[in-house]
Amino acid sequence: MVYLFLAEGFEEIEALTPVDLLRRAKINVVTVGIGGKVVCGAHGIKVEADVSEAEAVSMLSESGAEMVILPGGMPGSTNLDMSTTVETFLQYAMENDIPYGAICAAPMVLGKRGMLQNKKAVCYPGFEEYLLGAEVVDAPAVRDGKVVCGRAMGSAAQFALLIIEVLRGEEAALEIKKSILL
Repeated sequence: MVYLFLAEGFEEIEALTPVDLLRRAKINVVTVGIGGKVVCGAHGIKVEADVSEAEAVSMLSESGAEMVILPGGMPGSTNLDMSTTVETFLQYAMENDIPYGAICAAPMVLGKRGMLQNKKAVCYPGFEEYLLGAEVVDAPAVRDGKVVCGRAMGSAAQFALLIIEVLRGEEAALEIKKSILL
């Protein structure tokens, strides 16, 4: 199961593009609402998450996780950073060598926890100071082993394709890329 977290003020494109493309690749992805199942994005679009925080924690304890994904946006990224549920999932990912990814401002959540140490990473311009120990690169999206980072809304598809590559391989990512004419 792939968990993608939605917190008030999330960037809608950065959340829904990965959900859409991962599901096209037949990857089981579930959205988790932080603070409630209906979450309002940074541009006023309300999205109903698949599960609540409590349901997600229960699912994690029953079946584990395949990946943890954090979309950006403000104040969405700050709200993710303050979430004890997100903290639980990130801790699980670190302890169990589970892939994780973040886009836009959300890589700061990973960086502040040392999760980008000695990894190539990107983020929305101005958030580089939070990518502690990372090698900040100039790219729309970057993969370093099992870690994927994206720069901004405009790179959401590239970010999602790199996640597919991590989870299902290069061929699966290429198949989805061709199907969306990217």
